Amino acid sequence: MKLLPTPPASSDPYSHHRLPPPPQLRRASFPPAASRPFAGLLRAARVRCSSSSAAGRGRGSVAPAVARFQRRMAVSGTEHAYSNILTSLPKPEGGEYGKFYSLPALNDPRIDKLPYSIRILLESAIRNCDGFQVTKNDVEKIIDWENTSPKLAEIPFKPARVLLQDFTGVPAVVDLAAMRDALAKLGSDANKINPLVPVDLVIDHSVQVDVARSSNALQSNMELEFTRNRERFGFLKWGSTAFQNMLVVPPGSGIVHQVNLEYLGRVVFNTDGIMYPDSVVGTDSHTTMIDGLGVAGWGVGGIEAEATMLGQPMSMVLPGVVGFKLTGKLRNGVTATDLVLTVTQMLRKHGVVGKFVEFHGEGMGKLSLADRATIANMSPEYGATMGFFPVDHVTLDYLRLTGRSDETVSMIEAYLRANNMFVDYNEVCLFLSYCA
Repeated sequence: MKLLPTPPASSDPYSHHRLPPPPQLRRASFPPAASRPFAGLLRAARVRCSSSSAAGRGRGSVAPAVARFQRRMAVSGTEHAYSNILTSLPKPEGGEYGKFYSLPALNDPRIDKLPYSIRILLESAIRNCDGFQVTKNDVEKIIDWENTSPKLAEIPFKPARVLLQDFTGVPAVVDLAAMRDALAKLGSDANKINPLVPVDLVIDHSVQVDVARSSNALQSNMELEFTRNRERFGFLKWGSTAFQNMLVVPPGSGIVHQVNLEYLGRVVFNTDGIMYPDSVVGTDSHTTMIDGLGVAGWGVGGIEAEATMLGQPMSMVLPGVVGFKLTGKLRNGVTATDLVLTVTQMLRKHGVVGKFVEFHGEGMGKLSLADRATIANMSPEYGATMGFFPVDHVTLDYLRLTGRSDETVSMIEAYLRANNMFVDYNEVCLFLSYCA
């Protein structure tokens, strides 16, 4: 999708930059390993380190740290450590949706006791286990979450995508452009510099209201916005076409968190035949709204977001999880605001800073996704990293309501059920042991 230039005056300025149907966003192409941007730089750094070490300690010698790095790099190129649990997911009508790393195939009873939010961290660690950035020891820490989380153990986490708004997105694109310039000066191919994970950039923070209470207010405000921000929008348009894995959502499409919830949230990715849960980090503390959709996400700083874009894992403390049980339903006249303020007061009193909050209970089936998103959006206010609502039938209904195809929704449900990440409140709840 491309960012369009200033629209001509018309009765509907949105006609020039409406969002395409959701299925166009469901495919994300990753560059092959040979074209990853830092491959050449790593080789060059290895040569320089070896040369400097030899000069300092005698020709031909290699520093121990460099030798360990080389051994780990060699190991990371071997067969995937968990290739034995890569499983096909069949379609009901024949064929298959794709393949996925099956948590049940590990046959480890500890996994059944994990909170759903921790299972997302586990799947990511297994899928990205290369023996270098993510090791089997990291996977074991997450499986043994009940014992390791009180010890504040650190784990690497690779989110599935990054969410930016224009104020933080412009510096990120500038940095990528500067890296391309540097690589070109070194005589290499500048096109090697690309985000290695999908990046969604929503232009919404530049919006101002100059004209109100008139029939042409929308058109006038949009024209003024394009005039004021022509240089910025032109640069972002270039970025949307120059970089792979970068989607720019144009102005006038909605607030970043709304667009993320209604349009960008994949819930389940299917990339090159490999299926995995959606997860996201964004440069805004209220990225947590997406947790209402069953997508694990929270806000980070610009440096962390750029590192994630370039394929680096986030180092995070394996969090504790506080379960919040919901029963009954809201009475008439009680709003989502009433509910979320009550929840915030209870969680602040309990103490959830640095933890995941996971909601469960029979009351979940009576809670609309809009209300869930409102509660999840308040995570920064009650101090949790995220307030997570696992995917259930309410989630699937919302996906259909917001234009996701029946085939996509069927794929999402089939994958999550097969990987024990779907909650059916008609079945026995198996994860109450960790709830506080």
